Amino acid sequence: MRSPSLISLLGFTAATLGSLGTAPLAQAQAAPTTLSDYLTRGQEANPDLHAFAARYEAARARIAQASALPDPMLQVSHFVESVQTRTGPQLNIFMLNQRLPWFGQLDGRAQAAEAEAEAIHFAFQARQLMLARALGVGYFDYAFTGKAIALTAQSLALLEGLAPQVEERVRTGGDLNALLRLQVEIGKLRDRVASLEQQRPRQSAQLVALLALPADTVLPWPVWEPAPPGDTPNSASLLAAVELGNPELQTLARKIDSSRVRVELARLEARPNFTVGLNYIQVGKPVVNPMTPDAGKDPWALTVAVNLPIWKQRNTALRREASAQQRAAESELTNRLHQLRADTLSALSSLRDAQRRLRLYQDELLPLAQQAVEITRSSYQNSRATLLEVIDSERSLLDLELQLWRAHADSAQQRLVLQTLTNRPL
Repeated sequence: MRSPSLISLLGFTAATLGSLGTAPLAQAQAAPTTLSDYLTRGQEANPDLHAFAARYEAARARIAQASALPDPMLQVSHFVESVQTRTGPQLNIFMLNQRLPWFGQLDGRAQAAEAEAEAIHFAFQARQLMLARALGVGYFDYAFTGKAIALTAQSLALLEGLAPQVEERVRTGGDLNALLRLQVEIGKLRDRVASLEQQRPRQSAQLVALLALPADTVLPWPVWEPAPPGDTPNSASLLAAVELGNPELQTLARKIDSSRVRVELARLEARPNFTVGLNYIQVGKPVVNPMTPDAGKDPWALTVAVNLPIWKQRNTALRREASAQQRAAESELTNRLHQLRADTLSALSSLRDAQRRLRLYQDELLPLAQQAVEITRSSYQNSRATLLEVIDSERSLLDLELQLWRAHADSAQQRLVLQTLTNRPL
């Protein structure tokens, strides 16, 4: 089965992927660094997608089975003691029978099997998008952790660079409390860096499992250049795209189609099936009446049989079961549509909030914090500001930088979520 590329489904620019599991070994083992690498590797190697591809292949094979006639039956009867008849002794009887379902049953079974195969196909696409969402969310969380470690380590290095100068001031009679506060702040930053570094193995392990890489692999930090905040999509267009393109809804719609066909098949179960056959009797050489007309000739006959579906209780139960299955599928589709609408509006709200924070931190707060840090550092060098003011300004700058990168990650994650919900690029 050739599968639609995760990258093409999400609108990323990359080469179209081939069949599942056909990636060269060297490419499959290369550690991914970009989101495109993650999605490519995920589609090629994730065993869950391979399982769905195999299920789809099996479902397609069931279509031919459903539309085929039952196997004919050949029966042979051999007379251990020949029965003497007027035309000669009977030696063997050959009977060939073929059952023929009522008109429309074979076509209905084929239509139901085809609808079920299409449902699995759309379920496979839905699983692709679920994998893309899991990889994307994990990717941006992992990238944010790398940025947080780098920014925190940079702030730590700046404060550690102040330590010799503060110690010298204490030796010349300066305030000891300033040195103690500096050491406390350095210790807190070291603890934050250590905590962030402990997140790396856990986040990497989760991504490694989705990418089907060796369990002991530690992924390199992602290569991530965040995009500037853009316009948020319209909620009405997103909801319309969900209804038209979401593969989960397409899966349930195909299940409804299959249920409708099965309702008709249940109705046809009350119709009789026919069996046509050919009987051939092998007669031996006549001994008793060799002059009898047709003596020694093998007779044959055509037969027709009809089954009698007289057990109404069984047929009624079949129709009730099929109707209940159809109602269940329709209710499941309605329920899932409501859930997807709520998920879409929630993701859109989160995206708008992330972009609001991006503009606030990037355009307003962060420039002010950087300017405050520069002024405070210069004032401290000229003894016009205290060390505590330097520490506070550095802490504020670090917090705003972390908030900015968190907003970048949140924005990218919610855009990816909306793309997987609508099955289209934004």
